[in-house]
Amino acid sequence: MKTDIFLLPKIADKRGNLSFFEEENHLPFILKRVYWIYDVPGGEIRGGHAYRQNEEFIVALSGSFDVVISDGKQSKVYHLNRSYKGVYIPKMCWRELGNFSTNSVAFVAASTLYDETDYIRDYDEYKEMVK
Repeated sequence: MKTDIFLLPKIADKRGNLSFFEEENHLPFILKRVYWIYDVPGGEIRGGHAYRQNEEFIVALSGSFDVVISDGKQSKVYHLNRSYKGVYIPKMCWRELGNFSTNSVAFVAASTLYDETDYIRDYDEYKEMVK
């Protein structure tokens, strides 16, 4: 799996910290879309799919949650709880987000515009595709 945690710039200040990312300096893809996930009820799982083409970079802007990524053979869990760390997810990796803390916000930067046909929503079908 080519997933990885990226450390973002962190400008520390006694008034509060500031972090950011820039498309060409911090993301391994051209940014086409952003979205965020919030108000997730306790115990719920988000994601549960892979993308044929889309790549993503996920940051916990508030609170914490787990990102579970699978390549069809092995899985890796990333616990995101700092807004200066994010996880990169390449195309054709299965992802699930869970274990959301109260008031958490997952910020997602994506390499493609929304396209329902890019999704692979059946895990067995996904495993067959990545054999």
